[in-house]
Amino acid sequence: MAIRTYKPTTPGRRHRRDITFDEITTTKPEKSLTKVIKYKAGRDSSGKISVRHHGGRHKRQYRLIDFKRDKRDIVAKVATIEYDPNRSANIALLHYIDGAKRYILAPKGLKVNQPIISGEKAPIKPGNACPLRSIPVGSLIHNLEITPGKGGQMVRSAGTAATLQGKDKKAIVKLPSGEVRLISLECYATIGEVGNQDVKNIKLGKAGRKRHLGVRPTVRGTAQHPGSHPHGGGEGRSGIGMPSPLSPWGKKTLGKKTRKPRKYSTKFIIKDRRK
Repeated sequence: MAIRTYKPTTPGRRHRRDITFDEITTTKPEKSLTKVIKYKAGRDSSGKISVRHHGGRHKRQYRLIDFKRDKRDIVAKVATIEYDPNRSANIALLHYIDGAKRYILAPKGLKVNQPIISGEKAPIKPGNACPLRSIPVGSLIHNLEITPGKGGQMVRSAGTAATLQGKDKKAIVKLPSGEVRLISLECYATIGEVGNQDVKNIKLGKAGRKRHLGVRPTVRGTAQHPGSHPHGGGEGRSGIGMPSPLSPWGKKTLGKKTRKPRKYSTKFIIKDRRK
């Protein structure tokens, strides 16, 4: 999709950049595949804020996405390609020959009326899903399972893709972060890159559009009272006054490692994303 720019008729439009939605073929979702999820604006069950900076977004319905791709060896056709307000990627509505309807993540290059199939003998074409043992080395993949049968959990954002680098007892996969890890050959993945790669070039242009997305303002710690934030206080525009930044609750941030040292999946990581 191309990027749309605007004439600077207002300050909010001067730097605004949008995508043109050329791929989108319909504006109404499939009703049977939508669900209302109650929006709590960052509040817990007692009504107190448990997650800051949430609230006041536009109404939206959740689209039920088929991350498992468990309708094996049944041909489907792409009926529509749709916008999804819950994720950066677009989604595609599949009509199966047995009458079932499913949403999947729309890969790059997917067209309406294109046949799609999931199974061990599926052709290696964008949108088809296969176990890693059936995918050639060097292929780009997305919607990657970590546990066989659980459904795709990795590589689902717009414009991302993992690379299958090798196969032995397990598959060797390079993730978009740069991490290289071992994954079971029985895990399913979808062929191709996730579409809508121009989403990274969007510029909202004004604060109001951020509010429509449900993001409330964030106040810097240095601008706050010392009783409200560890960075607060001082005369004028002073620094944070400490060797490492802290969260509002006094925990170290920026570089503080949060991964558990004995996490079960550490043994599957061949190359760390930071090295």
